[in-house]
Amino acid sequence: MDRRILSALREDGRLTMTELAARVGLSQSPCWTRVKRLEASGAIEKYVALLDHKVIGLPNIVFIEVTLDKHDEKALEQFGRSLAKMPEVIEAHLVTGDYDYLVKVAVSGTEHYERFLREKLYRIPGIRHSRSTFALRALKQMASADPMVL
Repeated sequence: MDRRILSALREDGRLTMTELAARVGLSQSPCWTRVKRLEASGAIEKYVALLDHKVIGLPNIVFIEVTLDKHDEKALEQFGRSLAKMPEVIEAHLVTGDYDYLVKVAVSGTEHYERFLREKLYRIPGIRHSRSTFALRALKQMASADPMVL
């Protein structure tokens, strides 16, 4: 039942408790109790609005592979803190493989992207190499995985 609630909220986080209860087949009070428990446990981290980047003037998505010079805790923390302050950065992941980080940014165009690189990303100390890929079209976008997959 909890997974059904999470799946329904994943689709529409603005459902009223009455709508959510009806969708998952519970009465309102037990549904509310389960949602509160899911929030308290951290299964529901937060509620957000997903913005259409094209509508707000940031239609270009760029994936950046970043390799650092050093991999000690201090370098990793500094890089992560720096990325967290950049509004263009939508996601950043420490990864395994040929590079250290995969960073997803939203920009208005190539000029904005060049400014982002020169004025923000490349000012972070310790970057050895980066490689960028512009997304042509999103085939699927979800904020989280569907818990009903398990």
